[in-house]
Amino acid sequence: MASVSFRNVEKTFGATTVIHGISFDIADGEFTVLVGPSGCGKSTLLRMLAGLEEITGGTISIDGKVVNDAESKDRDIAMVFQSYALYPHMTVAENMGFSLRLRKADPKLTADRVAQAAKILNLESYLQRYPRELSGGQRQRVAMGRAIVRDPKVFLFDEPLSNLDAKLRVAMRAEIKALHQRLKTTTVYVTHDQVEAMTMADRIVVMHDGRIEQIGTPLDLYDHPANLFVAQFIGSPAMNVIEGTVRMRGGDGWVEAEGGARWPLRGAGGVTEGQAVAYGVRPEHLAVSRGDAPVRAEVIVVEPTGAETELLVRAGSAQVLVVCHGRTDARPGDRIGLDVETSAVHLFDPASGRALTDMPERAVASAA
Repeated sequence: MASVSFRNVEKTFGATTVIHGISFDIADGEFTVLVGPSGCGKSTLLRMLAGLEEITGGTISIDGKVVNDAESKDRDIAMVFQSYALYPHMTVAENMGFSLRLRKADPKLTADRVAQAAKILNLESYLQRYPRELSGGQRQRVAMGRAIVRDPKVFLFDEPLSNLDAKLRVAMRAEIKALHQRLKTTTVYVTHDQVEAMTMADRIVVMHDGRIEQIGTPLDLYDHPANLFVAQFIGSPAMNVIEGTVRMRGGDGWVEAEGGARWPLRGAGGVTEGQAVAYGVRPEHLAVSRGDAPVRAEVIVVEPTGAETELLVRAGSAQVLVVCHGRTDARPGDRIGLDVETSAVHLFDPASGRALTDMPERAVASAA
């Protein structure tokens, strides 16, 4: 195992800069996920760590040793690719042990490590099969087994689940997480899927346009987003954001949005009367009211998912998503009230996107 350190790392392709001076550390044994939309630079950063892309500026260190000029084979890392990258003419056992055979390792050591990895990944009955005889999930386990056999200091995963169907992705997420808990190897995992990031990571690095937006544990990012980008990227369904103006009367405060909707606040620390804000509230922090409610809305779409029901509603001029636990008798066209868990409301500067307030207490309140 080893720690990983990025210091002012830059990457340019000609006149285009794709990584803008990124710096952060990954602790020994930590599972860190790089997450962000396509084109944000996360895979480029991983490939620079792997030695597959040259570093334009800054330094990358593994276990305290700068590896900028080290060959990929000398970095003691193992990478699992999106496309599996298995040799079609080799059996599962031959694929898994190939890197050790290249190093001219002792055949018994190679066989022992292959057997151990196959046992960990439940591949013992597939060792003599060829990749064409395996399912997508089995091929991905073989690719993981090939990495385990090397016993590297750092595992690198580049969107390894994107070729799998939804059910298999969920199963493989659990397998990879369980594997990390068993082996305790430092792991850097790249994905564009924030659900993967939330469920697997010890820490998440949120990237956008070649820069880091925020670093933290999954729940830190969910509960305390630093800006609008993180707030809307982390969490599924995404956070509702409504632009409006702060209003106050006595001890009460609310955000008045276009169309006349009044979105309640619990206190108004950090903002002032008349200030333009973006009001953020997650769908699960809204509830259909049984009585008087601070926000009136009209149901547009009802989407039952079984355990939950998602309602797309119009409040004032804004369309808002509400997640109801269980089932609801609401129908399109119905007029409903919405209760807001005001302790979970976030306010952002609509120009810069920066978070303005963070309210830790939890309660449901109504607007004046």
